[in-house]
Parts: sequence; structure tokens; C-alpha cells
Amino acid sequence: MESNKHFVVGIFNDQDILINAVKKIRSEGVKIHEVYSPYPVHHLEHALGYKRSHMPVAAFFFGLTGTILAILMQTLMMGVDWPMIIGGKPFISIPAFVPVTFELTVLLAAYGMGFYFFITQDLGPTRVPRIFDRRATDDKHVMAIDLSENTRSEDELKVLLESVEAEESYRKDFTDEENEPSFGKYLIDVLTNGVTSSSRQLN
Repeated sequence: MESNKHFVVGIFNDQDILINAVKKIRSEGVKIHEVYSPYPVHHLEHALGYKRSHMPVAAFFFGLTGTILAILMQTLMMGVDWPMIIGGKPFISIPAFVPVTFELTVLLAAYGMGFYFFITQDLGPTRVPRIFDRRATDDKHVMAIDLSENTRSEDELKVLLESVEAEESYRKDFTDEENEPSFGKYLIDVLTNGVTSSSRQLN
């Protein structure tokens, strides 16, 4: 994560207002860093201009890998390494290979998509989340606008957020320590102090 980042954060109470706000703000030439919601909001990704996910392509290739490995494994086992006549079937019986092939295809596709998602989204086991507002995990929609990626001033962005019916807007600064926090310290803090939906601070 980059150090010393400065954002203007807008809080929205309704998903329809949020969608319209995203469209309006982007039409004004303002780049939105990210929007955080407590639940999936239909069409939000389109409003933010996200490209189609590569996940289906990754799933296909992981599944294809599983299919090839399953057929190769069974062929080598039953046809080369330890051929046995079972129920009168030939050594290499494709119909008999179908159940194992199906299971291995699904297994590799599922695990592959999981690891692909965590790697591409930088969600390692010791990654500490950058939290803009904890109410995004409860009942509010949070829009973050990076000041360094836009030419408009903080005050102009706050006025723009108010014009699109944001119920609250404020500045959020992240220090070096908050951008690269200690996972151990973060874990101890969560276990001792808990997580409160009203807190805006990382620690």
C-alpha cells in the first residue's frame, strides 16, 4: 500500500442514491478510488466502470487442467502401471473414468478460483485491511475518493458529495503505520478491544 494517502469519504444510506451518486460523480470527471458496501449492490460494478472479471476464464483453465490430470492419472494407473480387468471392462475405459474426472475437474476449478482471487486481490493471510469507515460492515455505503488522483480540492469534493445526497462527508488520512500496520499488533488489538461499527479508526 502507498504511504500517506489522503481521501475524502462520503457516507450513503441508500443503494439507489449510491448508484446515482457514482454515475454523477464519474460524469464530473472525478475518479473514485473504491466503494464499500455491507452487501452486494446490483450494477454497482458497472457504474464504477469495472471491466469484466477474468474469473470465468481462470475457472475454465483450472477445470481443464483437472480434466487432463484426471484422465492422465487414470490412464497411467489402470492402463500402464497396474492394469486390471474389473467387471469385464477394458484397461482404459473412458466411461468408467467419468466420475473421477468430474470430481477432479470441480476440485481444481474451485481451489484454483479461490487462490486466484486471493492472489489477484492481494488478500494474503497477514494482510491488514485499510478501513475507511467501519459502518461499511454494518448498514452504510462508503465512497472513497483519493485526493492525489483528482485535481479538485477537498472542499470541492465535499460539496460534490453533498450535491449527490451523501449524508456525511469527511477527510480520511492514512499514515505510514496505518498503511503498513503490524499484523500481530492488529490481531491483538481486535482480540482485546473488539470491532465497533461506529469507529472510523484502524486502531
